[in-house]
Amino acid sequence: MPHPLVNQLRFARSEFQRCLKGISPEDAVRRLKPMNCISWIVGHLAWQENRFWLLWAQGNDLAPGLYERVGLGQPPSIPPPEEMWTLWHTITRAADPYLDTLTPGLLQTHFQWQGETIDESIGTLLLRNIFHYWFHTGEAHAIRQILGHGELPQFVGDMHTAAYQPER
Repeated sequence: MPHPLVNQLRFARSEFQRCLKGISPEDAVRRLKPMNCISWIVGHLAWQENRFWLLWAQGNDLAPGLYERVGLGQPPSIPPPEEMWTLWHTITRAADPYLDTLTPGLLQTHFQWQGETIDESIGTLLLRNIFHYWFHTGEAHAIRQILGHGELPQFVGDMHTAAYQPER
């Protein structure tokens, strides 16, 4: 059974997907300055998951060059939405088996990358990833409102898959 925080990450992912359901490719690449476009947001979250759960955790980079396109601090870009969603799905699926191994003890440890210790613990990185999803879900929802999209989902949705669970 996954750690309760992993369930929270999966719920944040599902709410992110729910927020963006039905958005057209044309609207996914519309940039309302100073915000990035929605396709950038999708790629950016894929980049973070790739960095944390594949590259740092397992030494596996499924998306070489993604950092330069949508990474933290990089200039704005307008990546193709289909490509970003494909990367997002590929990366999150590949991350899940690792995430399923997390225990309270492992969450208190730190990744080692290129001979250096990552400053934040694995548990803090997991929280950062969860909060990052919520930040960008709200941003994407605001972009959709500005674009005039009607009948947007209400947040937060059905939490039966993310109900409170005590830590094991």
